Amino acid sequence: MKKQLVRASAICLLSFAAVAQAQVEWVVPSMGGQGFMLEPTRPTVSLPNSMVRVYPVRKDQLDDQIHSFPLTIISHRLGELFWLMASDGTPGAWDRAQAYDHETETPYYYAARFEPSLIRTEFSPTARCGYFRFTFPSGKPVVWLANRRDGELTANPDGSVSGFERFRGESRMASGEMQAFVYGEFSAPVKIEKSAGGKGNRMEIIATGTGEVLEFRYGISFISVEQAKANLKKEILSWNFDGTKDAARARWNEVLGQVQVSGGTPEQKRVFYTSLYRCYERMVNISEDGRYYSAFDHQVHEDARPFYVDNWLWDTYRALEPLQTLLNPEMEADKVQSYVRMFEQSGWLPSFAVLWGNHECMTGNQAAPWFADCWAKGVTNFDLAIAYAGVRKNSLEGTWLPWRRGPKTSLDDFLTDHGYMPALKEGETETVSEVHPFERRQAISVTLAQSYDDWCAAQLARDAGKSNDEQLFLKRAADYKNVFRQDKGHVWPKDADGKWIEPFDSGWSGGQGGRDYTTENNGYTYDWDVQHDLSGLFELMGGRVQAEAKLDQLFREGLGRSKYEFWAKFPDASGLVGQFSMGNEPSLHIPYLYNYLGAPWKTQKRVRMLLDTWFTETTLGMPGDEDGGGMSAFVVFSMMGLYPVTPGLPIYNLASPVFDRVTIKLHNGKTFSIVCRDNSGENEYIQSIKLNGHVQTKVWLKHTDLLSGGTLQLQMGDTPNKLLGSEPDEFPPSTLMMNSAQLQ
Repeated sequence: MKKQLVRASAICLLSFAAVAQAQVEWVVPSMGGQGFMLEPTRPTVSLPNSMVRVYPVRKDQLDDQIHSFPLTIISHRLGELFWLMASDGTPGAWDRAQAYDHETETPYYYAARFEPSLIRTEFSPTARCGYFRFTFPSGKPVVWLANRRDGELTANPDGSVSGFERFRGESRMASGEMQAFVYGEFSAPVKIEKSAGGKGNRMEIIATGTGEVLEFRYGISFISVEQAKANLKKEILSWNFDGTKDAARARWNEVLGQVQVSGGTPEQKRVFYTSLYRCYERMVNISEDGRYYSAFDHQVHEDARPFYVDNWLWDTYRALEPLQTLLNPEMEADKVQSYVRMFEQSGWLPSFAVLWGNHECMTGNQAAPWFADCWAKGVTNFDLAIAYAGVRKNSLEGTWLPWRRGPKTSLDDFLTDHGYMPALKEGETETVSEVHPFERRQAISVTLAQSYDDWCAAQLARDAGKSNDEQLFLKRAADYKNVFRQDKGHVWPKDADGKWIEPFDSGWSGGQGGRDYTTENNGYTYDWDVQHDLSGLFELMGGRVQAEAKLDQLFREGLGRSKYEFWAKFPDASGLVGQFSMGNEPSLHIPYLYNYLGAPWKTQKRVRMLLDTWFTETTLGMPGDEDGGGMSAFVVFSMMGLYPVTPGLPIYNLASPVFDRVTIKLHNGKTFSIVCRDNSGENEYIQSIKLNGHVQTKVWLKHTDLLSGGTLQLQMGDTPNKLLGSEPDEFPPSTLMMNSAQLQ
C-alpha cells in the first residue's frame, strides 16, 4: 500500500510539473500592443523582475518597421539604453528602420526576420545580461552598436566592446541622473569601425571570418564596466544561445506555474497568463553581487538584500502589489525595504521610485496603502519604524500637490487646517507658485487620496505603537466628507471660502483631464474613490438603496456629448461603460462595490462582462494604459474571482471566476484552490459558497483563509442568487474605525 501511495504521489507530481511547464506557452505578448487610446503594451523579453528588458523599438504592434533593439530599457514607456541593429552593409543603413516579417514573441525569446535582406535577429535574456544571435543569408555579418544618449563606446584590443551612457528621465518632472555601463563580446573575430553619430558615437562591427551567424552577448551594470563584465562572466558562461533561451523559458514556467488554471476557453487562458506575465515586469532588482547604485544619494551601497526600483505606485498599489504580496511575500518585503532605503538616502519616500530617482508623478502618499497592506497580511520583514517615519513625514511635512515632492506649501497648510484642498474656478489664475502649471491642483482627488492614505497611515501608526498619531490620522481620514456635496449626490470642488464651486459638471468640468479638480478622470469616477469607508460614503449618498441605484446609473450614464469631444478632454478615461472607465486605475475597485451594498450578483455580472469585453488576446486587448502591471493585476485577480478593494485591510472580495479551477501555490508550502462547479459563460452567478467544506454566506475572504490553504468551492448557475451576501452582517467590512488587526 505504501508503494502504491508513493507511486500515486510521484504521478501527481509529474502531472503537476507537466502542467507547470506549459504555462508560458499561453502568453501572447502582442496583447494590447496597438494601444487603445494612449500607450501600447510592448512585447518585453526579460526574466521576472530583472534588470535587462528588451523589446523591438517601433511605434506599436502594427508598425511594420523596427528601428533598433535596446540593450535594456530604463523603464517601460520612459526610454531605452544603447542601440543595436543588424545591417546588410548598405551605406547609411545604420539609422534606417527596417521592415520585418515572421516575428516570434515570448517572455523569454524574441525573433524577427527583416525584409528584403532576410537577416534574422534573435534575443534571449538573463537577469543582468542579454544574448543576441544574428543570421545573415548573405554570409556578410554587419552589426551596428551606438549610444542612444550622451556617452561613449570603446572597441577593446581583444575584440570586445564596452561603454557607458548618462541618462535621466524623459518626463516632465524627472529628477536625478545616473549611468549605465555595458561590456559585450562577439562569437567571431570582428573589425570595428568607430564614428560619431547620435548622442555619443556608433560602431560598425564587421565579422572578418566566414559564416552566416554572429552572436553578441553582453552584461549591463549601473555600477561600472568592470561590474558589467563580471555580470556577463557569471550569467552567460559559454556561447550557447539555446541554453540561455531554455533557462529563461524554465524560469518563466516556474513563475507562471505558481498559479494553475483549468477550464475556461483557450482565449481566457491566454489573457490570464499574459496578464500574469506583465505582473513581473517591475519592480526591478538592480543589485549586482551584493551591491547597488542608488540614484537617491548617488552612492554605491553594499547590502545583502536586493534593491528594487521602477514602481508606478499610484497605479500599482491597488492590485499589483497586493497580488505580489500574496504570491511572493519575501520579494515584496525586499521591495518595501528598498523604499525604506530610499527614504533614508533622500529624506522622502518617492512617488514613483524609478531607476534614476524619484519620478514626481501623480497624486497621494501611496507608499502608505502599500506598506499597510503588506504589514496587515503578515509581510513584516522590513523596518516598520523607518517605513512609518517616511509615511508620516510625507503626509504631515510634505506637499500633497500633484506631480510634486518636497516640503509642504501654503495649500498643504490649508488642507491640514480645513480638511480639503481648496479649488479655483475654471479659468481662475493660479496664485501658488508650487502648483504644477499643467497638472493643476486636482483638488477633489487630492483630498480623497489624502483621506485614504492617512487612514492607511493610521494602521501603520497603530502597528508602530504610535497611538496619538493613529488618532490624528483617523481624524484626517474623514476629510473626504468635506468634498462630497449631499444635495447634489456627487463629489464637488470647494473654494478657500468654503463655498461650492459653481458651475460644476461632474462629467465635464476641470479642464484638460479634469486636472483642476480630478486626476485623469471626471467626477463620476471619483464619486467612488473612498476605499476605506464605503459605509460612510453610502450614508452621504442617502443610504444603501440610493447608493446601489447610483452605482447602477454609473454604468448607464451618457457622456452628454460626442465621444470625440469627450476623449479629446479625457483621453485616459477609456474602456467606457456609461461613465465607468475600465481603462484607468481609479475605476478598478468600483465593480466590486455591489458586494458592500447587498447585491453581489451585480458584481459577478459586471466583472464577467468587463473581462469579456475589454480584455482579449488581440492587439486591442487592453482598454487603457497598462501602467506597470496595474491593469494586468486587475485581470489576474478578477479572472480568479478575487479582488483587494481596500489595500490595508487583509481581505479579498469575491466575484465570478472564469475558470473551473484555480490553484495557487503559496510560499508557505500550502495550496489554495478555487473550484467552480457547473461553471460556464452563462453560469456566471454564485449560488452557494463553501470554504473547506463549511457553508458561508459572506462574499469575501480573509487573507489568512488563503494562507491556511484549502479549497473554496463555488456552485455556479445562470440565475442570480439575490439572497447570498444580502444581509448587512455578511458585507465586507469598510468603516472608518475598522482596522486590519481585527481581521488577522
